[in-house]
Amino acid sequence: MEPFKNIRFKKETAERFQEFSRTHFKTHTEALSTMLDFFFFNEISPKERLGPTGRKIENSLKKRTNAIIAIMKNVEKNKANPTLAILQSLLEENEPKKKPLILEKRDPTLPEKKL
Repeated sequence: MEPFKNIRFKKETAERFQEFSRTHFKTHTEALSTMLDFFFFNEISPKERLGPTGRKIENSLKKRTNAIIAIMKNVEKNKANPTLAILQSLLEENEPKKKPLILEKRDPTLPEKKL
């Protein structure tokens, strides 16, 4: 068994650490060792700000997504639907008219033959 060493903390800080340690780790030593490793391996300082939080990023993404949806609806309403209507009207007008088939030419002066 490795020897222990006492470190003095303020009571509030020690209680916060103990509560955190109990919820996430088996021992206080493991908790403190893992936290130190995190800062050492990631080469960051606990005093640094890491940038915007997840909630801020999520809110800005939602705003941009809503703006994109509004732009797409506007394009569909003002450009796509009228263009589609114009194309459909052009296609409907260009359909060839159906003409009756002429099988044989008849002379109108001759009487018709009955079968």
